[in-house]
Amino acid sequence: MKMQNESTTLFINTFLFFCISILQFQSSLSVTDSSTSTHISFPKEALPTKSGYLPVSSTSASSIFYTFYEAQSSTSPLSQTPLLIWLQGGPGCSSMIGNFYELGPWRVTNSLTLEPNPGAWNRIFGLLFLDSPIGTGFSVASTPQEIPTDQNGVAKHLFAAITRFVQLDSVFKHRPIYITGESYAGKYVPAIGYYILEKNAELKDTERVNLAGLAIGDGLTDPVTQVVTHAANAYYVGLINERQKNELEKSQLEAVGLVHKGNWSEATDARNNVLSLLRNMTGLATLYDYSRKVPYEDDLVGQFLNIAEVKKALGVNVDESFVYEICSDIVGDVLNADVMKSVKYMVEKLLRESRVLMYQGQRDLRDGVVQVEAWVKTMKWEGIVEFLKAEREIWKVNGEVAGYVQKWKSLTNVVVLGAGHLLPTDQPLNSQAMIEDWVLKKGLFGIVPDRNVSKNVFDD
Repeated sequence: MKMQNESTTLFINTFLFFCISILQFQSSLSVTDSSTSTHISFPKEALPTKSGYLPVSSTSASSIFYTFYEAQSSTSPLSQTPLLIWLQGGPGCSSMIGNFYELGPWRVTNSLTLEPNPGAWNRIFGLLFLDSPIGTGFSVASTPQEIPTDQNGVAKHLFAAITRFVQLDSVFKHRPIYITGESYAGKYVPAIGYYILEKNAELKDTERVNLAGLAIGDGLTDPVTQVVTHAANAYYVGLINERQKNELEKSQLEAVGLVHKGNWSEATDARNNVLSLLRNMTGLATLYDYSRKVPYEDDLVGQFLNIAEVKKALGVNVDESFVYEICSDIVGDVLNADVMKSVKYMVEKLLRESRVLMYQGQRDLRDGVVQVEAWVKTMKWEGIVEFLKAEREIWKVNGEVAGYVQKWKSLTNVVVLGAGHLLPTDQPLNSQAMIEDWVLKKGLFGIVPDRNVSKNVFDD
């Protein structure tokens, strides 16, 4: 119908806007940050299935904060639906980065709103995010002294939290559990997996954690081996020249020397110096992805989670003056002496008794393809020779090359093209396809390759 005059048009437009606003209000929680007057929309469907705190000890108020998202469309009964547990790195970084910036069902935008993530890892699996260690993110450390100083302490708290979570609902009791994580969680994931195997051996069948596998993304696992790869990696990518390569190699050897002397904190500082030197030499915006012109915008998660009503919606129980930090310097300092210690022996045991997936973003210069391959080939695992001989298969998603898969028995390694350190952020759909196919043993992830050398070894 043609409008007769401007006043009528204005009335109709105003009325329509009012109706749309009412509908949006009914389908969403209205969240406002009073300090900035920023209005955001937190859809009701974005709320976790469960969230809250999991005690780590019966004698302390320390607890691990969690958010749990049930499978959106499970392909099996819930009692049999795989449960993924996500741990962030750091040390001291919150798993809410993974939740709201990488692989959770909703991602925070530049305008501090939430939008659906088509690459969410809870499409057909349950997904549990844990802020670990205590003192990280929204987790509570009653005193700084209770924050773990090593991987055994971290694993002990995680085991308590996981067992407590499983007890929250009988539907969780027998679900297969997969521990996943990235970066410094390249130590957390093996540590809790190893701890579960040790504890399960002592427990009754009904009390055991149903560990089905572990996945490590762009992980720091065997630091002393990984730290010596940066110079050659950067040189052959064309980011530094031979003189700079020699200078960087000298710094790398300083870190190794300190490890051999058992000067762990100094070794961590030396590794940090290597990475700082590399970034200064290259001028890159970030070593996490050498193609990026600006760093990852994970600080958006911090801004979003510091809105009071968002904390309330997630079930956060903290004082109003509490300032959420995506990474805790306090936790980082407590674990500083742990950084350069290896957990390779834990992975070796896990390969004998479980399944392990390792995956790296092609463009990560910190804990990427070269760094992971360097330590993996030194493992004392019965299948390592066969793994190194195995085909490096071309992996496609929806008909397009997504990366490469190399597999032997319990070990699978994936290189994901077009991705950096925060791989699910860069390649959401491909990372989703990867984790789903690996868990379900589909496609390349279900094939046990023959004993032969990869056809791609000599390709240009």
